[in-house]
Amino acid sequence: MDQAANLRKMVASQARSTKPQPTLIGGGAPSLERSAHFIAIASGKGGVGKTNFAINLGILLAKAGKRVLIMDMDLGLANVNVILGMIPKFNLYHVIKGQKKMSEIISESPYGVRIIAGASGFSKLADLAEEERTRFMDEISGISDYDYVIIDTGAGVSRNVLSFVLAADEAIIITTPEPTAITDAYGIIKAISTEVGQSIIKLVVNCVSSVSDGRQVAERVIGIAGQFLNIRVENLGFIYYDQAVLASVMKQKPYVLAEPTSRAAECIDHIARKLLGMPPVSNSGGFSGFIRNLLSANKED
Repeated sequence: MDQAANLRKMVASQARSTKPQPTLIGGGAPSLERSAHFIAIASGKGGVGKTNFAINLGILLAKAGKRVLIMDMDLGLANVNVILGMIPKFNLYHVIKGQKKMSEIISESPYGVRIIAGASGFSKLADLAEEERTRFMDEISGISDYDYVIIDTGAGVSRNVLSFVLAADEAIIITTPEPTAITDAYGIIKAISTEVGQSIIKLVVNCVSSVSDGRQVAERVIGIAGQFLNIRVENLGFIYYDQAVLASVMKQKPYVLAEPTSRAAECIDHIARKLLGMPPVSNSGGFSGFIRNLLSANKED
């Protein structure tokens, strides 16, 4: 049996064995296991604030009472832990090499979210040996009990990035008003639109100078995507260019906490509230569904 068949068999078995079972919490009424909602954060190019957005969004969702896990899946240049001022002892490298379980590398941040630190140096998931790849998929499927799993992908339109984007319940594309960033944002939306299974794409315009600036960029991207790709992109919001963001990076403390009244923090708060008010995605299958989608997205690798 080939590798893909083995992985599909493993996921099917995992899905049966992880069927939600009633559990008693504090002696109260039975409660079903959470079904995590996966959000992939992506960008057509680097330097547009993708990782900063993922972290600050996750923190606000956690402040709203949600259990949040941030997965650093930029396998080339992982830096979620750097922005949070954390130095995890273990990361995805130790899982891929079979030295640790995924549950053993989850780190509790000081800000209410948990993180899985990325493994810098792995340019492609497909480059892993068969044993490493199978172990990686198996370990991801074993994680549970989160409301939101935010996946910080790498920049660009590599197959590795698309695999995580297509496996998630929805994708949020980050861009800026710079012409190159807009062009690259369209590029990754085009790449997503050519794949099967991804129907929810949202757009956030970062580093805008005004409301009209953010609206114009969003309308441009949405209009072009609708005209040439026949795909709907939703405008999730914008984030002002704000010196508080740069200061928070230097302090290694997220700006929604370091500067909660800043214009950038207020924008993120607005976006988080929109996400929390949205109805659940009907095709969300939790962790088992994410793994099935990830395997499907990687079937040609």
